[in-house]
Amino acid sequence: MPRMIITHNVVDVDNWLSFKEERAGAIAAMGGSNVVDHVAQDGSKAVAIAASVEDVAAVLAGLASPPPELHAAMDRHGVLPPLTVYIEK
Repeated sequence: MPRMIITHNVVDVDNWLSFKEERAGAIAAMGGSNVVDHVAQDGSKAVAIAASVEDVAAVLAGLASPPPELHAAMDRHGVLPPLTVYIEK
């Protein structure tokens, strides 16, 4: 199962971190597991999410055109586009 890393900025890092369980659940709904959150050590508002994914194409499609519930969760979490996605090769 390949690992995927998604990076982006957020409005508020502490707020973003408070939604860890909800974020892991949303990623699990797209076939992801082993979700790990990362924050930039420099104090910026840059964050990353690492996860193992069963179907890379399905996750990429979900991120490209998020369903309403995922879009609402991203807004609550303070996600700022653009998202950059890295895939383990």
